[in-house]
Amino acid sequence: MTLPLLYVCVRPQQGAAAAEYASFRTATKLDESRLAQHDLVRDPLPGDVFERYGGFLIGGSPFNVADPESTKTDVQRRLEADLERIAGHVAAVAEPAGSTTAGSGPAAMFTCYGIGIVTRLLGGEVSRAYPEDTGPVTVELTADGQSDPLFGGLATRFTTLTAHKEGAGDPPPGATLLARNDSCPVQAYRVGDRLYATQFHPEPTARAFTERMAVYRDDGYFDARDYDSIAGRVLAASVTEPARLLRAFARAFGPAD
Repeated sequence: MTLPLLYVCVRPQQGAAAAEYASFRTATKLDESRLAQHDLVRDPLPGDVFERYGGFLIGGSPFNVADPESTKTDVQRRLEADLERIAGHVAAVAEPAGSTTAGSGPAAMFTCYGIGIVTRLLGGEVSRAYPEDTGPVTVELTADGQSDPLFGGLATRFTTLTAHKEGAGDPPPGATLLARNDSCPVQAYRVGDRLYATQFHPEPTARAFTERMAVYRDDGYFDARDYDSIAGRVLAASVTEPARLLRAFARAFGPAD
């Protein structure tokens, strides 16, 4: 039997974390027995985590990778080390891009804050030079994205949701760029055959995203006075493709239906 997947929570706000987990379950169409959850903010990564789970879905966070280490809390530093442990393990078991042999071991998809963890671990640069406003954006698949096992089933151009203060201008060494746009050139990449990272949020519906916006309306992602107008743009957007990406990940690496 294929092992369950694990949603890894990196949000201190428990209400937002619970809603994010629900969004991942809805998008992947996995119930709680097939998509478990672990609150990494409050509990370190278990020692046997790679034996218990077939893959990992890492959610977003108000933390920023590019912040000076001196400003980070002990919790953030410990949490980032645990995320690097996941990324490093998955990268180590993955087969190189173009290999004719499928890799074995767990897979992972790091989203939003998580892409910065993977980029830094692999020697790339994460900075405040590529933020994106809260709301819908259009991303475009690269040629490699169009032939990717997961991204290749999506529309070549699609709308997704973003809200981030940092990003990268280039994928890290060894990564294959899968999606981009003008404001943030690295929207998604793959390392080997089973480590994925997205700058955008693939899991929320438009409604769920506006509810998350309400939690973070005073955290500097947007002017709180503009909440209603931004929420209106979000609710008017069609964001069907990102959820299809997560469903493809679940089919490829998760437990059978």
